[in-house]
Amino acid sequence: MPSPPPVLKGDDPIDALLSAHGLRRTAAARRVLGWLLAHPDTSYTHAQLQDALAGNDAEPLDRVTLYRLIDRLTQVGLLLCRVDSQRVRRYQAMPASVHATPHFECQTCHRDSPLAGALAAVDLEKAAQTAIESLRALGYQDMHLDFAVRGVCADCAAGPAA
Repeated sequence: MPSPPPVLKGDDPIDALLSAHGLRRTAAARRVLGWLLAHPDTSYTHAQLQDALAGNDAEPLDRVTLYRLIDRLTQVGLLLCRVDSQRVRRYQAMPASVHATPHFECQTCHRDSPLAGALAAVDLEKAAQTAIESLRALGYQDMHLDFAVRGVCADCAAGPAA
């Protein structure tokens, strides 16, 4: 099995990420990862991502190709996959430094919002790190923890504007 091509100085950062994770630097992979990295605070379902990528003038991605690609990107840790309360998978870019990802999922509009900067996020981050350290002491490796707080967001709770 040939090794991935070396990352040359001056390479595109997306190409460098793909190569560093042992993935081929295809146009589709660059497009999908590039889109998700450009929208780091947004999570997309498979269909939403396919629609978003179809919005530009590039060749449309086949849904199966997209599914396989996001699966590979998730397996190597470049994407975070969450399953919401409706059992829908949502994908977003996973920064290398993230080990715990506190987020809020609205049960009404299903919008997924990161809790970064929120007071609760500090406590959740500490709890996540404690859990990860405890599991690491038991021999578990390469972990990330996904904290999902579910409820009704402020916009939905306020109801429609009069």
